[in-house]
Amino acid sequence: MNREFLELIKTRRSCRKYKPEQITDEELQAVLEAGTYAPTSRGMQSPYIVAVQNPALREQLAAMNARVMGTTSNPYYDAPTYVLVLTPADANNPIQDGSCVLENMMLAAHSIGLASCWIHREREMLSTPEGKALLKEWGLPDGLVGIGALALGYPDGDPGQAKPRKEGYTRVIR
Repeated sequence: MNREFLELIKTRRSCRKYKPEQITDEELQAVLEAGTYAPTSRGMQSPYIVAVQNPALREQLAAMNARVMGTTSNPYYDAPTYVLVLTPADANNPIQDGSCVLENMMLAAHSIGLASCWIHREREMLSTPEGKALLKEWGLPDGLVGIGALALGYPDGDPGQAKPRKEGYTRVIR
């Protein structure tokens, strides 16, 4: 295994504090492209990836997610970019496909000096009338479900250290 890649995996951390400046278009495109190369069931490429940088729309999405969470704070940690991943509800493996997309994007972001955090509750927030209206406004097909999202931006602070790996995490059966 390429040692640099293993080190990238070992050092990626979820970020919960971002600098306010927006990431570059080149950085965003690199992260999005990495998502498009994630493995998908039967190679169907069923996920949809939506990057949101519009401040008013980010505020709306944060409020929607906060309502599901039962809070008033920003569940996306005030990141300058949100990246939502959706799949057709009837896809072969929607959760697995979307999860692979999100992981590819998190590793790509880390590799170019960006920070990310996997955000939940997109399934609930995008199944509301408000969420369905947004999907329609974005030109997406009916029948999509939210898998997750990324808060994405420049980290404001150093990442924490990895927790020690638990004993018995892996087993080899011969």
